[in-house]
Amino acid sequence: MTVAIYVPLLLALTLAASARWIAARGTPGPAARALTAIAAITAAASTWSLALLALTMLDDLPPLAALDDHATVELPEPVPGPVALVAGLAMLAGGVRLWLDVRRRSTTHRQLRAAGTARQGLVVADWSAPLAVAVPGLPGRDGHLLVTTGILRLLDAEERRVVLAHEQAHLAHAHHRIVAVAAAAAALNPLLIPVRETVAYLVERWADEAAAAAVGDRDLTAQAVARAALATLGPGPAAALGIHGSAAVHRVQALTEPTPAPRRRRLIGPVLLGSGCVTAIIVATVEFVALARAWL
Repeated sequence: MTVAIYVPLLLALTLAASARWIAARGTPGPAARALTAIAAITAAASTWSLALLALTMLDDLPPLAALDDHATVELPEPVPGPVALVAGLAMLAGGVRLWLDVRRRSTTHRQLRAAGTARQGLVVADWSAPLAVAVPGLPGRDGHLLVTTGILRLLDAEERRVVLAHEQAHLAHAHHRIVAVAAAAAALNPLLIPVRETVAYLVERWADEAAAAAVGDRDLTAQAVARAALATLGPGPAAALGIHGSAAVHRVQALTEPTPAPRRRRLIGPVLLGSGCVTAIIVATVEFVALARAWL
């Protein structure tokens, strides 16, 4: 097997290194979607690479192992045994991380839904902790917004309108799904953790821009984002879901500037990375099939 099987791992590093550069230009919505899609492709490709590497350990199992000492039969040795073993363990660890992340998100969603019955898409919980979060609905049901009395006391009427518009944007654009896919990719391949963090930031910026458009005042939005984001920093349900007040300073700074213009050319790089991953994994799979035929 050639270097093609390792290419998805190398491209994951490239995507992680370029994620912030991509996020800093153009509108946040297309960047969030593109980064998430390419991260998912990269994670799937790198996991498949690990699986192919791990499967090369099959030549150490009977009856193939018995042929190693056969004088007239020489089986191809694709990768060293330790490399295949490490690949198998890495794939197993990725599966465990993915399961833990899915369970944590499911538990958090369940706890948020139990906070109260929504009326006109809103639940106001009598909690002192400042919190505003979009709660996804169950399959076939609409989600709702959850705000606490703590956050309502902190903000004035206009700022509340901004926060509600911000959270409604999370719900309307299914940001929880985008963040969950990026988190799943990072669970399978930890090299993609910077991409996961960048996507979490981008969906916040996306919701900020939607709120600014809804209220028609970027300065008011910046003020509300600053107060709400700083108040809700730290561990909690929103942080557990990856949709929270991270990078508040950068978000506020972006809102003090004009509305960003689309720059789709910046997405050419991620698309090329995804195409490279797909091509590499096809080549690696063809090589593994040829190897398996030689064994059999």
